[in-house]
Amino acid sequence: MPERIKVLVVDDSAFSRQTIKNMLLKAPVVDVVGVAVDGIDAIRKTLRYRPDIITLDVEMPKMDGFSFLRWLMRERPTPVIMVSSHSDSKTVFKALELGAVDFIAKPTKRASFELQKIENDLLSKVRNIDASSLHRLSRNLRSVSAMREAERLPAPPGKHPDGIVAIGASTGGPQALQLILTAIPGNFPVPIVISQHMPRGFTASFSERLNRLAEIRVKEAEDDEPIEPGEALICPGGHHLQFRKRGERVFTRIRDADENDRYVPSIDLMMESAAEIFNGMTLGIVLTGMGNDGAKGMLEIFRQGGYTITESEETAVVFGMPHEVIKAGAARKVLPLKAVPSELIHVVMREQ
Repeated sequence: MPERIKVLVVDDSAFSRQTIKNMLLKAPVVDVVGVAVDGIDAIRKTLRYRPDIITLDVEMPKMDGFSFLRWLMRERPTPVIMVSSHSDSKTVFKALELGAVDFIAKPTKRASFELQKIENDLLSKVRNIDASSLHRLSRNLRSVSAMREAERLPAPPGKHPDGIVAIGASTGGPQALQLILTAIPGNFPVPIVISQHMPRGFTASFSERLNRLAEIRVKEAEDDEPIEPGEALICPGGHHLQFRKRGERVFTRIRDADENDRYVPSIDLMMESAAEIFNGMTLGIVLTGMGNDGAKGMLEIFRQGGYTITESEETAVVFGMPHEVIKAGAARKVLPLKAVPSELIHVVMREQ
């Protein structure tokens, strides 16, 4: 029998506590060992029950989620999944910096498809995140703090880009993307496009945060905008990002996700579209995440003669997506996260 996963649910909303508990109890391997109404209550129950995973709300009385998270990572490091509403989107990324492994959208009182999506997402994360995930995440966060200044590159020529970098990530991705994008110089000569598994309402804040930290421009992608060198476009949550060519220019195409789509945004759709237009001038990167999204897209880039990089098990918070790329034979290079920026810069400059 598989070892059971002990979960502590921390939320000041009685509705959210009960809803999350009911979702978790649908998984036979999960035990909800307790619920807590604020950070002080969560400290007592963490010490008492020693959970394997904690789901944590941000806004709570007496002691908020940030204060509890700081105590937890100092006194008893435990994987944390933040539970947040769209209105808390800016605070989610602060929590991820403090050591939370991932987040889900907060349940609403509407019995809807969105509630089912949240349930599936939560159960998947609980099954795939463990102590080793937290260990790798902590090491990656130290690498982010220690990153040196970005390499300087010659200014890009005043022409439309003939190459592209396409990056896909899921659990652990926000921290990994921060490490990569803050290492890219502002005069990077090709565009970067990103599909990070993230619900609606969170990618705008995520893009704004990265834009403040990076030398290149980072923004949430809009429909039918031209892709430009020195710019990173992040697919909006709840949608898919593809591309179309008109004349010499390449433009974005934002599609609504279908309710049957397994991964949103889809890394495969973005990468396949990029490879169709840029052929061998596509550089594909798959970072940490659960599932197999990105394997088909990376295989298409590989077939078109492009370059592919996959994050290694050494640093991937969850090794599922990178492992599937490697298993498909679509990884030209397998690298620890901190080696990815210099490799992609080297490959792009070699092609200019």
